[in-house]
Amino acid sequence: MVYALSLMTEHTAEHWREVVDAVYRSDSRRVLATLIRLLGDFDLAEEALHDAFRAALEQWPRDGVPANPRAWLISAGRFKAIDGIRRRARFDALDDVAEQVENLADETAASDREDIEDDRLRLMFTCCHPALPPDAQVALTLREVCGLTTEEIARAFLTAAPTLAQRIVRAKTKIRDAKIPYQVPSPDELPERLDSVLRVIYLVFNEGYSASSGASLTRHDLSGEAIRLARLLVELLPEPEAMGLLALMLLHESRRAARTSPSGDLILLDEQDRARWNREQIAEGIALIERALPLRRPGPYCLQAAISAVHAEAPGAAATDWREIVGLYDLLAQAEPSPVVELNRAVAVAMRDGPRAGLALVDAILARGDLSDYRLAHAARADLCRRLNKTADARESYQRALALTRQEPERRFLERRLAELKN
Repeated sequence: MVYALSLMTEHTAEHWREVVDAVYRSDSRRVLATLIRLLGDFDLAEEALHDAFRAALEQWPRDGVPANPRAWLISAGRFKAIDGIRRRARFDALDDVAEQVENLADETAASDREDIEDDRLRLMFTCCHPALPPDAQVALTLREVCGLTTEEIARAFLTAAPTLAQRIVRAKTKIRDAKIPYQVPSPDELPERLDSVLRVIYLVFNEGYSASSGASLTRHDLSGEAIRLARLLVELLPEPEAMGLLALMLLHESRRAARTSPSGDLILLDEQDRARWNREQIAEGIALIERALPLRRPGPYCLQAAISAVHAEAPGAAATDWREIVGLYDLLAQAEPSPVVELNRAVAVAMRDGPRAGLALVDAILARGDLSDYRLAHAARADLCRRLNKTADARESYQRALALTRQEPERRFLERRLAELKN
């Protein structure tokens, strides 16, 4: 009987851990954003966040899940922070700080509005303040607003995790010491802050659309959050590039259901069942890009969205207009030259002019050393060599790509390709 009671208690505790973990995954970054606004300090807010979830593990099994878990967590975290300040207080001035925090409006803390004053959007603009170096802006936002780990951000930047960690710490210190305000900037200040915010949103989406590591190809929570933030941004600032980014993400996201098999294996674009593509997202994305393109000379996000629109409008892979896609990549290379853009253009050239033409371009990129640690460059080279029956070269490139890949569906795909070369 004692064993049965113990087992039941253990199962109940496990259930509540799962409940709280689910709320953490869905709401923790929004709770943190509001706590940062209320408390005015990143580290204090993060401590308060974890205290609030510990309190949830203690109280929810007894009292039940509150009607508004997010508001409950914000309130709990805020008062945990006040209690902590009071416990550490040694001078009256610190008590005054605690009183100031306590007097913040409860209704602001408990607000569940999803309007233009969204706390995560405010926090994003704080993290992207021009006083911070551009790379620090992006790294800090990915960490604090979106909850990516330092390792995930490092892979997105193609840099070392310790370097990213130091960058994030320095950025937090700068915000604190410079007293950078937690607010959406004025209309006059918005344009200069927009590029970093767009870059952050796109990096978040990319991590959600094609996770850098793990058992799953995608992380829907991240791509969905990126689209939500982009919608807020377009409402706040309907600039062509903001609309272009939202269009680009919607067009990519429209293919989610067709990108993996029932067992979770990767399905390439030309092999996808286009009947499974989300036509509502495609229509919305195309409408956005058609609205954005006439407004001014197209920028990088509008051009990438236009490329995705060509794919989306083709009834099948064989009907894709690769000539138009190469032309759009030519414009993109002028607007935002980068080795990754060159690589994507090389793949498009291979589809238009044949694999030999594409391979020459990919080899030139790799010879410069620009993408020597970029798995997709080696995977692209391997595929072109395979199509040209250059088996030894294909095998070498597949092995190099495999060594750089940390995502299980991609690993399985590359392993299958290697196995096919042996047959």
